[in-house]
Formats: sequence, C-alpha cells, structure tokens
Amino acid sequence: MTTNSAKMDFDRALAVGRPPNVVRLFPNSRALIVSGKVIDRAMLAKGKAMTIAANARNYIIIRGVMQAAQKANAAVIVEIAKSEGGRNAYCAVNYWNMARQVDQVMNELGVTVPVAIHADHYAIKSHRDLDDARWEIPSMFESGITSIAVDASHLPDDENILANIALSPFIPAWAGRETEVGEIKGKEGLSTPEEALFHIQALNAHGIFPDWIALNNGTTHGIEASAQGIQVGLTAQIHAAIEKYHVSGAQHGTSGNSSERLIEIRNRTNTTKANVATALQMISWGVEVNDYGNAAIDNEGVPVKVPGEGVSEELWAAMVAYAKDKGITGGNYKKLNLPFENWILSQPREIRERMAKRVEDFVHHLLVEVFGAKDTAPLAIEKIIRAGSYDLGPKTERIEDPAEWTEERIRERARAITSTKGPAGDFED
Repeated sequence: MTTNSAKMDFDRALAVGRPPNVVRLFPNSRALIVSGKVIDRAMLAKGKAMTIAANARNYIIIRGVMQAAQKANAAVIVEIAKSEGGRNAYCAVNYWNMARQVDQVMNELGVTVPVAIHADHYAIKSHRDLDDARWEIPSMFESGITSIAVDASHLPDDENILANIALSPFIPAWAGRETEVGEIKGKEGLSTPEEALFHIQALNAHGIFPDWIALNNGTTHGIEASAQGIQVGLTAQIHAAIEKYHVSGAQHGTSGNSSERLIEIRNRTNTTKANVATALQMISWGVEVNDYGNAAIDNEGVPVKVPGEGVSEELWAAMVAYAKDKGITGGNYKKLNLPFENWILSQPREIRERMAKRVEDFVHHLLVEVFGAKDTAPLAIEKIIRAGSYDLGPKTERIEDPAEWTEERIRERARAITSTKGPAGDFED
C-alpha cells in the first residue's frame, strides 16, 4: 500500500470509525480511538495474532505504548482495571481520564494506528456493586471508554451470568465486550470447558455476544515467581468447546510467562487480547525485568533498579524509603503509583523520555516478536472502511433458545455444574 493510499484509508476510517462518545468528547481529534471489536477483528483477520492490552498505570506507560504501536504498525488496547483506576484507585490514570490522556498523546505524537480504550476487570462482587454499576458504567462511556470487561467471576456461576445480563442494557451495542469465567488465581480454581460453555450459551440466549472470554487458566496477576503460568492445553480445550459462538480469548496475567509460552498461547488458541500490567509499571520505573515479565526482587522485597534507567536515582530512593515506611514489598509496589505520579511527571524531560523509551522497546518486542501483531493496524482500518461504521456488529447470532435460559433454568443448570473455585481471597491487581 502506498503512503498516499494509506493516508486516504486512515482519513476514511477516521471519518466513520470513531464511536459517538469519542466524537462528542474530541470533535477535532485525529486520534483513531475505536471500539474493542475493531481490535479483535484485526487480530482474527491476520490469524494467530494477539495484541497488547496495556494497563496504563501511569502517563509514561501510555506514551511508551503509543510509540511502540506506531512503530509496529499494530492495533492495540489501552486499559485500566477497577482496582487500579476505579473509585478506590491506586493509580492516577483511571476510567474517567484514560481516554483523554490517550487522545492527547496520539495527537501529539501523530499516532495513526487504531486504539481501543478498555475498562478492564470491572468487578461485580455484590448486589451493591451491581446497583452502582447501573450509573457508573454509563459515566465511563461518557468519558471515552470504548470496551469493557464485566468481571463477575468472583460470584457463583449463575450469579455471574445474571450480572452480565442485568448490566447489558448499560453497555453500548457497538462497544467491545469481555466476560470472565473463573477468577484469576493461579493453579487454584481452574476454569473448565463445562463452565465456559454454560456461561456463553446463557449469554447467547439473551442476545449477548462477547468479543472475548477471560479464564483462570493457571496464571496470576502481579509479580509471579512460579513456573506454572498459562496452561495452554486447557485454554485450547475451552476455546474449542465454545468455538461455534466465535468468542476470542483474553489472556490475563501475562507476567510470569516466557515468550515461548506466550507464542504458544497465540498459536494454539483463539486468543487475540493479552493483558500486560505489572511488567510495564516496573519497566517504566527502571526496574530489572526478565523475559517472563517478572521484576528482580532483592532479599528485602525491594525491586532491583537498573542504574541510569527509568526514574531518577533520587526519586527511586524516595520511593523505596516510602515503601519501607509503609511496609510495602514486592508486588505491592503497585501502591506507589498514586502518591508518586506527580513526582514522576515533574522529572526532567530526558528522564521522562528514557522511561517511555524503555516501555516502547519492551512493548515493541512483544507486538512484533511474541504476539504477532505487527501490521495489524491496516487490517483494523480495512474492517472499519468495509463496515462504513464504528459498529462492526456481533461475530455470531442467537443460537440458544431463550425459553431454555430463563433465570430459573440458569439457576437450575448451575447446580449441576461441577467445578472448584479455589481458595477465597483478594486476587485483583
């Protein structure tokens, strides 16, 4: 494709591909912020490809990810989870300001790849959460969210389904949609094909067609020292069980998994979305991170910083001192994001740029060498142009009979599901 042809296609996609909430917020923008559906379809069009869903725990990460995406010509997702950026956030980037920050960076840097803004792990753990979601979810879309993961996996199987059904009217039909079966908690409480099929069938009967499904397939959030990681065979088995419903996989907790295993999940399963969170935070700060995305931790639980990389040595010393004073070690260094955001942003330009460059290099390697997402941006743009719209519609149609999936029948069927949910506890990140 010639440069002029590519520019013409971008302009055509820009004219019709931005959802109405994005157009309303940023009427003069040239950032191609799109539905999560567009990103998923681009990966499917390439085949055996998945892209990064980068958790933007700080503004520097957004810059680094955008630079990497443009360099790789890859369609990507920027996201934040409820624990990171909800009402009880530990990050300054949140559900309500993330789109603004992404839009600003894209326009400043001249980024032309399609980007989705994803509300990850929008957790529903109680009836109070469900009640709050009825007004909170619309406020998030009003603030530029273009994709959402309704995560009621903490609840019993029937309540998980019923929560997804109850919240469906508050999610725009054009938006990307992720659902989750099995709370992410490592080797405990693994998801099963039976659970996943039950979940997707019930949603299908109610006219809900998720773009992605997240599973507990053996991985965890945060810094993971175990070699267990993703169970590729189990993931492939579950994806095969729900294949006719055309639901792609969302891989959570990529930290703790080698490049080889991530390539295997890409090649052997229907995964198109790969969440990366803790590794990006640590990399931006200058912490030493191995191929598994795990930070090096010393004997006192302090991440090992590479001299001359990431934040200034003065800032790092202050962060470590603060952590020691608060009793923060290891993975809980995530709690430093909010109190140190302004100090990070006030560092000299050369410091901020080296932080972003470190993220860029890491993400570019993932997109090109591991995820197979290189050159997926034109595929996403082509999908928008062919549809002539920001709304690509569902990948399937209603297959299940709604009469067989009433609330009473869902609860009855749930009692027959055999599964082990694993230990109770807080597994969010």
